[in-house]
Amino acid sequence: MRSQNVYDTGLELSNPTYITPEVDEEMKGTRVFPNDVLLNITGGSIGRCCIFPETLETANVNQHVSIIRVNKNVFLPEFMHYYWISPLGSMAISLYQTGGNREGMSAEAIKNTPIILMPLVEQKLICKVLDAKCAEIDAVLDKTRTSIEEYKKLKQAIITQAVTKGIRGDRPMKESGVIWLDTVPAEWTISKIKYTIFPKEKPVLPMDEVITCFRDGTVTLRRNRREEGFTISFTENGYQGVDVGDLVIHGMDTFAGAIGCSDSRGKTSPVVHVCSTVGNNRYFMYFLRYMAYSGVLMDFSNGVRIRSSDFRNFKKLAVFEMLVPPLREQNKIVDYLDSTLAKIDQVIKQKEILISELEACKKSAIYEYVTGKKEVPNAY
Repeated sequence: MRSQNVYDTGLELSNPTYITPEVDEEMKGTRVFPNDVLLNITGGSIGRCCIFPETLETANVNQHVSIIRVNKNVFLPEFMHYYWISPLGSMAISLYQTGGNREGMSAEAIKNTPIILMPLVEQKLICKVLDAKCAEIDAVLDKTRTSIEEYKKLKQAIITQAVTKGIRGDRPMKESGVIWLDTVPAEWTISKIKYTIFPKEKPVLPMDEVITCFRDGTVTLRRNRREEGFTISFTENGYQGVDVGDLVIHGMDTFAGAIGCSDSRGKTSPVVHVCSTVGNNRYFMYFLRYMAYSGVLMDFSNGVRIRSSDFRNFKKLAVFEMLVPPLREQNKIVDYLDSTLAKIDQVIKQKEILISELEACKKSAIYEYVTGKKEVPNAY
């Protein structure tokens, strides 16, 4: 059991890791048994917590997951679980976690964490009420998250249609001759990237801030998206300037859609390609994203880690072929995609706000019950 298996809503075992009986014997102190409470104690997932179910056989945890085995004469595992995922649990983790730049909580800190003690009968009633309330909220959360994923797929489908077929409806088509493309508009040309997209080196200016190319295609000042969780480079050797509108391609995360046009002036790392094009930069951005979403860049690349595409050397990317419409049509495609995708993004944003509100409502309900601020009926 690793930290990526532990979620507040339960275990995620779609990608399990196995050990031999011999290793299990060596790690017998890390064995997990039904009704043990599992708590992530390091990294970005610190505080995620669930109960090891009775339906599973014994397992082991690694050093990133702590086992809390309750005295059932005093505490219910379900109540302990609700405590750790409540704001009280989050507060305890903030107070007791150790480690420099890496978040962490020791076993001793867990043992010394104060917890409100209630009679077992009240714990049972609280857990029953919270099970029902949380199940209702989780059902809406699941539906909303599924809807967001469907909208993201719709965005990809709209991009694919626009950059491979155009937006004019029925028109003369021709065979592309490209293995991963079928028929394309007859008046469009097919050209290798090296003839359409050109890396360029720009000097870094004294006041330039760091720009990051994110996997969702956003290219912006790093501080606009996050204040922590990144490695600070003191030398910044090889950094290059970026201007507003430049096409930016992340050499390692190209496969995931880390391709966009910068919204700011700044500087970026040498693993990123800063480019100009023969036409509208945003059209070529959308076409490259299509290549990423459809798996073309992954299928025809080699990575140095799992699910990566190593295009740090631009020559590896330059040999790919792409569709090039006339400039006037490029501009129309960009206007259409910018407008249509912005509307979908707004819908997604509203759904993400709903998710935040539902999660806050869930945490509030848990907090009120596990602290006794809200009393369950028939508790005694």
